[in-house]
Amino acid sequence: MRIAIAMTATTKKLTFAEYLKYNDGTDTQYELVDGELIPMSLGTGKHGGISKFLERSFDDESAKMGKTWTAQKFSFGVRSPRGGRWDTSRVPDVVVLPTEQWEVLANREAVIKLNETPPILVVEVVSESTQTTDYRSKRSEYAVLEIPEYWIVDPILEVVTVCTLVEGFYDAIAFRGQERIISSTFPQLDLSAEQVLAGRK
Repeated sequence: MRIAIAMTATTKKLTFAEYLKYNDGTDTQYELVDGELIPMSLGTGKHGGISKFLERSFDDESAKMGKTWTAQKFSFGVRSPRGGRWDTSRVPDVVVLPTEQWEVLANREAVIKLNETPPILVVEVVSESTQTTDYRSKRSEYAVLEIPEYWIVDPILEVVTVCTLVEGFYDAIAFRGQERIISSTFPQLDLSAEQVLAGRK
């Protein structure tokens, strides 16, 4: 009689320093979650279109306001304050930060560390695989990092949720359809939820 033995593959946990140096020879981008590499899928065309649209919209609005800010999509990580033994680093879909800070990141590992100034605004575009993480884990992590504004753009539920930091916690307002999105970072922004979800005006 043969006995089948199930072999379980063990995944080596990485430190934050190892994560920064990690290269598997592919174009795959990873988040680090509790020491484990989580590959980030490319997402749908709509996902990329929404991110690109917001990147351009935020850049345009920053210029109108006379702010030296830049919006960047899929460009760098934000180290998470998530508790536990192992490190976590998130890669938001879109981030707004001062141009000076972006230029510093261009000359080193593109990760904003815990002792550095947090981004001004971050956006996560929800997909089937990230729905729980975007609404729960990342929302609490970004609040602890004191990121002033966090957008959850959800094409599945057709809603844009804008979370504004108030005394360490996010107050959230959901926008749907033709409702104009209210942003404390970009108070003159003239975009509806419908436009954001479509990725075009």
